[in-house]
Amino acid sequence: MSLADHPVPTRDELRAHLVRTLIAGVVATPRQGNLLHYRRMAARKPYYLFGLELEQEWGFDQIFALMAEKCGINPDPAHLYGDDTIDPDRTIDALEAMAGRLARAAERRETVLLATGHPGGLLPVYLAVGRALRARGCRVLTPASGWAYEVETPRGAERRVIRYIEGVAALSGGAALHHTHDAEPMRAILREVSADGGPWPDLVMADHGWAGAAGQAGIDTVGFADCNDPALFAGEAEGKVHTVVPLDDNVLPDHYTPLTVYLLTHSSLID
Repeated sequence: MSLADHPVPTRDELRAHLVRTLIAGVVATPRQGNLLHYRRMAARKPYYLFGLELEQEWGFDQIFALMAEKCGINPDPAHLYGDDTIDPDRTIDALEAMAGRLARAAERRETVLLATGHPGGLLPVYLAVGRALRARGCRVLTPASGWAYEVETPRGAERRVIRYIEGVAALSGGAALHHTHDAEPMRAILREVSADGGPWPDLVMADHGWAGAAGQAGIDTVGFADCNDPALFAGEAEGKVHTVVPLDDNVLPDHYTPLTVYLLTHSSLID
């Protein structure tokens, strides 16, 4: 069944679906992990900054308050262990803001770049958006295909390669696609675009370090972030990132289908 054949959920129906599938509401992202990530971002550890050079201080208390406001985490500082939360209405509000930016890209036939550090969950969302934008005359870039570098893993150093799946950048190692927070692949893409003389993307849709590096480069960037990924929300607060949609970014891919239909419908990319 194509996305155009799926029923378009109302806001209430989408909210219920997000909560039922743990995309929002009470999520599987543990509170103790969230707090650890906030502390590491406050300490300016590069892995947790996603390629952003943040200008504000962003101490732990400021990050915690930001995530309560933007993401809807449990605002009780005494809640240290167990489940955390994402407010589904904040998810939908940000999804509608993202839809507005995608609609503008389609109207202007902009040049777009798509990339994900969560191919195991979010890849179908990006694939659907890429297909819809191409159908409206947008150019979807695929620079630096095959660019490779080594990353440290629990198994030792491993090679990672930029691979495009229908125009969506992800990292591969052998036959598998890999999760990444790293900003360096997006920096490599933008270096190649610059060296080749363009075209420079008008819009990037991404997550993790792919999104942070694009936003830091001054490109209009929309994307997704979990409640343990505060850097992109700080980038949004500083005006470096256009829109960040809070959600659990690694549930079963099929669970994102109603969200995708809602996004494409509100951006007028499907009727």
